[in-house]
Amino acid sequence: MAGENFREGGGMAVMGATRRMCRWCPTRALRRGVYFLLLWCSLCYLVFRFSGQEEAGFTHGGTGRLLLQKIVETRAPPFATTESAPNVTTEFNPLEQEPSVDRSPSLSEQDMAEQIQAKIPNLPISYWQKYKGKAMSKNKTCAKFPSLYELSFNNMYWQTLKTSNGTFYLYGAYYDNRTLVAMKPVIRVLGMIDRLEPRVKTFCQLWFEGYKEPVFAKVWEYKYIWYKKWGNYKNGLFQPYLIGCQIPPGHRHLVPQSVSLVERPCDMATTNLRVIHNRPPNGQKEDFAVCVKGLDFLHDDLSVRLVEWLEMLHVLGANKVFLYELEVHPNISKVLQHYQALGRVEVTKLTLPGEQPNIPGLLHMYLKSKVTNKRQNELIPYNDCLYKNMYRYRYIALLDTDEIIMPKSSMSWKGLMEIVVPKALKTKKDPRASYNVRNVYFMDTMRHSHGWFREIPHYMHMLQHVYRSVNYTKPGQYVKCFHDPERVLTLHNHFPLACLGGSCSSYAVDTEDAHLQHYRADCVNTLKKSCSQEYKNHTVLDTTIWRFREPLVSRVTETLLKLGFFTTNSSSRLVDLPASGVRRK
Repeated sequence: MAGENFREGGGMAVMGATRRMCRWCPTRALRRGVYFLLLWCSLCYLVFRFSGQEEAGFTHGGTGRLLLQKIVETRAPPFATTESAPNVTTEFNPLEQEPSVDRSPSLSEQDMAEQIQAKIPNLPISYWQKYKGKAMSKNKTCAKFPSLYELSFNNMYWQTLKTSNGTFYLYGAYYDNRTLVAMKPVIRVLGMIDRLEPRVKTFCQLWFEGYKEPVFAKVWEYKYIWYKKWGNYKNGLFQPYLIGCQIPPGHRHLVPQSVSLVERPCDMATTNLRVIHNRPPNGQKEDFAVCVKGLDFLHDDLSVRLVEWLEMLHVLGANKVFLYELEVHPNISKVLQHYQALGRVEVTKLTLPGEQPNIPGLLHMYLKSKVTNKRQNELIPYNDCLYKNMYRYRYIALLDTDEIIMPKSSMSWKGLMEIVVPKALKTKKDPRASYNVRNVYFMDTMRHSHGWFREIPHYMHMLQHVYRSVNYTKPGQYVKCFHDPERVLTLHNHFPLACLGGSCSSYAVDTEDAHLQHYRADCVNTLKKSCSQEYKNHTVLDTTIWRFREPLVSRVTETLLKLGFFTTNSSSRLVDLPASGVRRK
């Protein structure tokens, strides 16, 4: 009302002023012009005055929302959401929105400890939590139980002991009470030392459940997991070792909870490793475990091939695959997480110890350039996998993701070993430490020269690549094995390096029974000179893998659909593939 009265009064005043001014105009036409001009000015005045009041109102109290809406309308593109129709957007009002953030309740210390334990298996976090407020030591000045905050960590998963003659990088500790262990039970500590044939004396501080002070045990063995002739045999470089401590009499019926490695028994420890003693859940060993070295595929998306490989292993009878991860493509992570949820895969994060680079990308360049260093680093995950699983599986195979031990006289690994073991016992009565299969190449170029096969999806790499070299690599070279974990002490990629009860014995499996199908673009570097003449130029069709075509294609395709690797809907039904013979395109 006040606004209306103001506008009405203002209009009357303007009209009165107009009449007074027009009395001075000499002619009627001029007076009309003046009237019109003044009327127009009055109208403009009222319009702008009204508009100014509304805009002024936007700056006060509850009408502030209108100002924000106006800003949003004039700046719509940054907040706009495109819908199905072109040029159609929906407005975004920040006063009506709430950002999506993780509002989960804070983790308790116990929950956090469980997460840490899963990420860093070698850390005795549960044992430390249980006793962290209690005095645990030999005496006030000797062998105090170290807090986790006092440990010397290196690159996440390693612990460091600096001695008067070399630095130890420790990765894992294991309780070994196998039948053939001469000084059982012993604690094995796996790690790398920057010395050859370490001469420094060290001790294990063994911590047992219910004991307030440690038990001391002298290190009696530094087992070198390498051959001098392979190179890098000099001080200052990281050398892989398995360190042994015998549990003293009076405590051999107990399993230590953790172990610290020190130079002198009473030293304040900077290392404390959880002692791993994995027993089978139901007391019965499963048949086959597969161990895979640290995956280094940061920019190589091998996810689809990995699915095919994992499904092939499962079809053949692998109970579980244990992989170590250095750096991988996001799609590979998605695949691994899927199979972890199914319980068929276990992934352990891994880094390189010491001053070696762990920067993504640079790590790959380093390993590609420093091949001997790479081979030495690989021995840590291989032997960690052995000692984590030595009580849980009858056989352990170390494989790369481009390799398959293919049975030929049977349809599974179990069936293969039922044939192979009796054959081996005929030549020697004692069981073997390992059973090795010969390597044969299935190279990419061999398929390219023969074309695709119609009834097999293109993404099934192994099923499409069924041309191989006629010649196998030489006996004993580039082989892969089924290892008996009751008999092997240390493992290399291709064969055991040391065994319990004496020298290592390995049985060579007949190529009529099985071989190692190795899917590569080219020969390994050491065979490059003879690759074309010996392998690429002499090929033969080998469709042994086609016996598993139907279940393999079905499982791989269903997994890829589920994980969203196809543009089609993940709930799409898989059509039946032709059951007739496979033809070339």
